[in-house]
Amino acid sequence: METQPSLKIRASSWAGLFDCAYRWEGIHILKMKNTVGLRAALGTAIHAGSAIYDQARITGDTVTANDAAGVLVDKLRDPENEFDPTKDDLTMQEAEIAGISLLTKYCNEVSPKYNFIAVEMETKPLDIDCGNGTVLRLTGTMDRARIRKSTMGVGIADLKSGASSVQKGVAVTKGHGAQIGTYELLYEHTTGEAITADAEIIGLKTKGKAEIASGTISNAKRIMIGDQDNPGLIEFAADMFRSGRFYPNPKSMLCGEKYCPRFKSCTFKGD
Repeated sequence: METQPSLKIRASSWAGLFDCAYRWEGIHILKMKNTVGLRAALGTAIHAGSAIYDQARITGDTVTANDAAGVLVDKLRDPENEFDPTKDDLTMQEAEIAGISLLTKYCNEVSPKYNFIAVEMETKPLDIDCGNGTVLRLTGTMDRARIRKSTMGVGIADLKSGASSVQKGVAVTKGHGAQIGTYELLYEHTTGEAITADAEIIGLKTKGKAEIASGTISNAKRIMIGDQDNPGLIEFAADMFRSGRFYPNPKSMLCGEKYCPRFKSCTFKGD
């Protein structure tokens, strides 16, 4: 008999659970609405354009950087791409100029260096038994991530955009291990093939001069499953889901009204 999950969550949300579980519960279990700023909407639009371009490289279709920029602009202006214009010091025109500059640089200079074999791959659902009849099911696609093949083997390349996604010429990798580790587990679960290369973060800086850089993450899967000496994050997550207690983190970089729909009513933020 097939296991019936107690909860279904998108795999791409998993990393946020380990940043502030209280915020994560509000968004993904309690379904509290969180309207993002224009800078976040810009990131979504950049990723939409880059995905079209990279997928075309895999299939052999003709998609230019200009075509990708058109997708970016359409996505940014999409009424369903809801954002609060007061949350960022950025106008729509500034967002379009910054986004097109960054995306063009990515398409012409960065993407051709990689041998991508999948873009935002759809994954096979992965069930995690948390105990006491609680089964968590991870579903969805590897949002914003690519599968790349190199002389080192197969690995994850994950695009991260933001105002501080690149610092001192290197992509910021800190805090991304949980999501990368989850994607590695899902890739192996879906394909039956092992991840053999280090993961890579491709950072796209959306504030100031258009800047793109990379950084690597080693042993990301071990962060999730642990080893003989240390438990992995999955074990800690299972405790939370089994108990229903999602712990707050008032020191989170996302602890603020701009990012958390639970902020105003949160008693843990300490103000």
